[in-house]
Amino acid sequence: MSEDDNMEEYPTEIHDYLAAFEKSLGSVDEMLKTMMSVSRSELLQKLDPLEQAKLDLVSVYTLNSMFWVYLATQGINPKEHPVKQELERIRTYMNKVKEITDKKKASKLDKGAASRFVKNALWEPNTENEHTSKTPTKGKKRQ
Repeated sequence: MSEDDNMEEYPTEIHDYLAAFEKSLGSVDEMLKTMMSVSRSELLQKLDPLEQAKLDLVSVYTLNSMFWVYLATQGINPKEHPVKQELERIRTYMNKVKEITDKKKASKLDKGAASRFVKNALWEPNTENEHTSKTPTKGKKRQ
């Protein structure tokens, strides 16, 4: 078959979408080859536990997403397949990891410094100077 015969097998309107999809598949393939070139244990040794969890979640989410696409290409509705619940479960864990990351990034409150700041910022009247004025009254000389 020539390339012109292949073009007639599907509507020309979706050619750009298929070309973009093919390019995306190529990118995924390159990423997978890069990830597979390093052993998992070697990769995990370089990461802290939170980063390890992120890597695992992204990996399993990607795998399940690809399975979702596979089901769609086979004419199976993925919304009615257990893969939908699996993706939702993974998203829940991704949100938990995001919360932990956000808590780590949040600034810590130094209670001692905060109380000193508030104490010094509040005005406290002096009992000695309470009745005296800072400006001398007219006509009286200072001694």
